[in-house]
Amino acid sequence: MKKSIAKIALSSLLMSGILVAGKNVAPAEAPIVPVLDVNPLYVGLGLLWSGTSRDCPCADDNRLKETTYGVIGRIGYDFNQYIGIEARAFKASIDKDFAETTHYGIYLKPQYHITDRFNIYGLVGYGKTKIECDHPSLTPGTKMYDESGLSVGFGFEYDMSDDSAVAASRTFDGQGDQEKGWGIWVDYQNLLHNEGNSNIKANIVTAGVTYDF
Repeated sequence: MKKSIAKIALSSLLMSGILVAGKNVAPAEAPIVPVLDVNPLYVGLGLLWSGTSRDCPCADDNRLKETTYGVIGRIGYDFNQYIGIEARAFKASIDKDFAETTHYGIYLKPQYHITDRFNIYGLVGYGKTKIECDHPSLTPGTKMYDESGLSVGFGFEYDMSDDSAVAASRTFDGQGDQEKGWGIWVDYQNLLHNEGNSNIKANIVTAGVTYDF
């Protein structure tokens, strides 16, 4: 009888040890990695300088030249760290002498990130430019120019946001001007070059702030 009781007690101890050992070797739970919702959309608002010139016998060098200022808006989407798409529109009519320029277009935006905060980019796409001229020396029919076609440019962006710690978990957000938050940009864009009978040329330099979502 005593031997049977001893066997039962021993068996209970062994079973308890097996259960405890089983708990000790159970795999640890994997840490939960937060999934960040990346939004490659950005918007921007800025100021611009516009330079326009055209043939005209009324000028000393046979070219009328104009400098105006205006406001530009842009909205873009970054597919990855190398390529995006951007739509932009502006109107330059501040401090005009004879020309008022309106432009809108959509562009592919190849880009290269030099540092985590600084990137350079190009603009290649299709734009529509309208130049309205108001000068007494211009003959009728030459006071309006409306042209659609290729437009190109280049510029740089600088990121001013401070979310670098979480941006490392994103697929590409966090490089150049792609972190969530504010940034700045400066760029140059060629709108027209010797177009039409008046050989119109138009170029702009823009600068402004962006917000990346």
